[in-house]
Amino acid sequence: MAKQKPRTLSGFMELLPARQAQFERMAELLRRSYSLYGFTPLDTPIIEASEVLLAKAGGETEKQIYRFTKGDSDLSLRFDLTVPLAKYVALHYAELSFPFRRFQIGKVYRGERAQRGRFREFYQADIDVIGDGKLDIVNEAEIPAIICQTFTSLGLERFQIRVNNRKVLNGFYAMLGLSDRAGDVMRTVDKLPKIGPEKVRELLTGEDIALTGDQAGEILKFISITGSNHEVLNSLEAYRGRHELFDQGLDELSTVVKYLGAFGVPEEKFAVDLTIARGLDYYTGTVYETFMTSHPEIGSICSGGRYDNLAEYYTDKQLPGVGISIGLTRLFYVLEEQGLLSDQLLTAPADVLILPMTDDLSPAIAFATKLRAAGVRAQLYTEPKKFKQKMAYADRLRVPFAAFLGEDEISQGKVSLKDMATGEQRLMSTGEAAQAVLSALEAGRNAAPIREKEE
Repeated sequence: MAKQKPRTLSGFMELLPARQAQFERMAELLRRSYSLYGFTPLDTPIIEASEVLLAKAGGETEKQIYRFTKGDSDLSLRFDLTVPLAKYVALHYAELSFPFRRFQIGKVYRGERAQRGRFREFYQADIDVIGDGKLDIVNEAEIPAIICQTFTSLGLERFQIRVNNRKVLNGFYAMLGLSDRAGDVMRTVDKLPKIGPEKVRELLTGEDIALTGDQAGEILKFISITGSNHEVLNSLEAYRGRHELFDQGLDELSTVVKYLGAFGVPEEKFAVDLTIARGLDYYTGTVYETFMTSHPEIGSICSGGRYDNLAEYYTDKQLPGVGISIGLTRLFYVLEEQGLLSDQLLTAPADVLILPMTDDLSPAIAFATKLRAAGVRAQLYTEPKKFKQKMAYADRLRVPFAAFLGEDEISQGKVSLKDMATGEQRLMSTGEAAQAVLSALEAGRNAAPIREKEE
């Protein structure tokens, strides 16, 4: 029989055990951070009925969707976590308490061209706060605090959350008489970090958008307002009174900045940035982009914002919300590529590898049971191999400790515990061995999965 050559499809990521442990640690810390802010975990099906999943879709989204039939059913794989959330909230509206705060970490699928750092199957980590009719602005101020706490817990230190408000932008474009072209202008301005101001000016005055030179100049002048958060807000005050929507957006932006200190976000972690627009017309208020300041070329590692009606395609109820999304698979890939995954994190599948040295395995099994009861991850190795091969297995797994139970140890009611890093071996009671392992591994178990390099 001919053998099939094993392969993984392009755009799908598989990790070796140690890297998988680091990925799982990142996901664990995200769950812990989100839970601290009162978000409930949620899981939705990967497969949905196509008419439900694609109620809002069109254009590029519909081209990228994985769609198939099973019998008479027209089915699709979810392409994000937001549309399934919209369906979920509309379906379970009467059973939920609002504001509804949920987090979800799960796989999504997009049939786009696979390339460096872009995947067809990838994990997203989302949080959203959904209101019933209304949603207080404080929720929009809390989001940067959650982003800050989350990335800090992962071990990232050099990052900045950049914030803007779509009402400020839409109000400004209305002042210039450009409301009908505001979406096109914002999508173009959103490209500023990648292509620079001159190319943006060229696109704005080109035949597609067709702004005058003066209009393009006013826009570039506006989005180049920089300084501290206080200085930027003061500069924006010069535009107050010229359009109601602008004034409303400026009030919201000022409120978000005001509350950030109370939420514990350091000034250097947060910046009002008028170039941040988020390309989607879906967003209606505060918008967020988060960047690694030591690697700006990577682009945003967390983005999102405020929207007016989450579930408009499923219900007539007004369900405004605010949320963010982290492309977890892409972020992990980038961190690995940049050498930022920490080697301090314990990634072995077990804390202790137990090597019985007698035919009767009962004492070794009892020791393993005692270790697990104490919270120590223990693996029994009972394969009929030579001692050298057993130790080679322990080395390959990178287990921190190996425990030997021979006739002498068993007769004394003790074990020989070997530190695999130092080579030190000690004879001790089973209880002492459990405590010794827990004490030695506390730092490695709690280590952050990311460690930024010293500059």
